[in-house]
Amino acid sequence: MHTVTLDDLDRPTPCSDYTVRQLLGHLVAVERRIVHISHGGRPDDTTRLATDVADADWPGAWDLARVDLDAVMDEDGILDRTFAHPAGQFPARQAIFAYVSEVAVHTWDLSRAIASPIPLDDDLAAATLGSVTAFLPAEPRGGGIPFGPVVAVEAEAEATAYDRLVAWMGRDPGWTPAT
Repeated sequence: MHTVTLDDLDRPTPCSDYTVRQLLGHLVAVERRIVHISHGGRPDDTTRLATDVADADWPGAWDLARVDLDAVMDEDGILDRTFAHPAGQFPARQAIFAYVSEVAVHTWDLSRAIASPIPLDDDLAAATLGSVTAFLPAEPRGGGIPFGPVVAVEAEAEATAYDRLVAWMGRDPGWTPAT
């Protein structure tokens, strides 16, 4: 978030639904949504895209939402709750893990879009990959399932965990912005 410049905001991202500006809005909205559902709210009470942030204020909006999110994650018993997730009711651990995988993939999207490497944790991608592939089927995709078809990756031994994760989520691991 802090490495994005004003010149980056209209760039395309590997997530074809979003420009960089929209992706930032989605990431801030995800943080806000987690806080909302952790207190019993429904996910459809929140927006998928924060639009109340001025272009120069994305880092601050992210940091502010992160403070609220950290406070929620520090609450006693948070992981013992049940959350309303867009895919249904889930134990908090599973719902939070789904959001972790979403943020991990969108961080990769952002890193690729701005062509300025954001440090990515391959261990995090590996940790989320098993759950993502178990929860999100390879088919069908589209319609109510907001992910593109699985993208084939190079041999397992040569593909990074991030390559495999983003490919499962319908992204081309070799994506680069058009010049």
